[in-house]
Amino acid sequence: MKDGVKPGTLRRSLTATPARVLWPKKFIHIDMDAFFAAVEQRDRPELKGKPVIVGGNPQSRSVVSTCSYEARKFGIHSAMPTAQAKRLCPHGVFLYPDFEKYNAVSKSIMSIFHTYTSLVEQVSLDEAYLDVTENKLKLEDPVKLAGLIKQHIFAVTKLTASAGVAPAMFLAKIASDMQKPDGLTVVTPDRVLEFLKDLPVRKIPGVGPHTEEILHGMTLNTCGDIWGVKPQDLTSKLGKWGLELFHKARGEENREVNPYWERTQLSTEETFAKDITDMPRLKQKLAELAEHVFYDLKQEGRFGRTVVLKVKYHDFEQITRSRTLTAPPQDWHVLHEIACDLLKKKTLAGRKPIRLLGLGISGLGVKDERSVSTQGELF
Repeated sequence: MKDGVKPGTLRRSLTATPARVLWPKKFIHIDMDAFFAAVEQRDRPELKGKPVIVGGNPQSRSVVSTCSYEARKFGIHSAMPTAQAKRLCPHGVFLYPDFEKYNAVSKSIMSIFHTYTSLVEQVSLDEAYLDVTENKLKLEDPVKLAGLIKQHIFAVTKLTASAGVAPAMFLAKIASDMQKPDGLTVVTPDRVLEFLKDLPVRKIPGVGPHTEEILHGMTLNTCGDIWGVKPQDLTSKLGKWGLELFHKARGEENREVNPYWERTQLSTEETFAKDITDMPRLKQKLAELAEHVFYDLKQEGRFGRTVVLKVKYHDFEQITRSRTLTAPPQDWHVLHEIACDLLKKKTLAGRKPIRLLGLGISGLGVKDERSVSTQGELF
């Protein structure tokens, strides 16, 4: 329960909906609240109210997949090493992920979405975009529809979700994160610029630490700051992404929900606070990334054979190196071993400072190839 409000009920948004608003498009972004941890707390009542960290043994090199909101108060977040999470919250409850259970709950949630619209783009187990411009209930008000969907999810799963409603997909995603947990934030078409004016640039999907650093160097801290900049000023610093950012800062996006979208690569990356030349530290970082990627693969029931390593040096030179295996890696240790070999043989690691490491698997498929041995010609 939040602020005395029953979970799953409609809480009014930051941006209220006028009686009559013309919506060119109506998008809803749904994001489940602390999904893995919430499922565990639902199924194990003794965990309610406790800091739950899903990710593995803190004595190992595991990373946090998800943690409860009680754990987040201690500064714990996803992709953090579980050993660090243990130091921040010694009394936390550490659990191994149960992806089979999470997948089953996810399928139930996605089926709920399809009772309202056939235009559903699933992004992960706990996140999806819905185009409800035309919907199966024939409701004009997307805010009312979002409230019904949240109530439906809670009635079936006893889990809360946060929703964002907006005329553009990226705006709906930003909005869904505004009032977590169990929130509903609406950005009406007539108040898009008001919503964006003081929004930090980092809130725009796709803006990471490096891009944020460049924008701050241009004294561009909010979306409103970007309004006075020429597109060429951004493209000169950020390339094609600069033009996209120019439009998004004004709430402009032509992207549509793709119900048949399927990602071809799953990856994660980390930008370091200080450039790293020490090889053991780089290999340790790759271990964290490898475990995170492998957990995400299991989470989505996906498999791939091409390992992709991304390296950005201190001077912002960026390279990618890849290796295609005869069969998908069966555990994160194999993924880590290959990534370390690529780092050693195909990069200047150890000789040239590195500011960012990324690791991914491309050529994803849904076919279960786990029965194929990967112990053969990995190299």
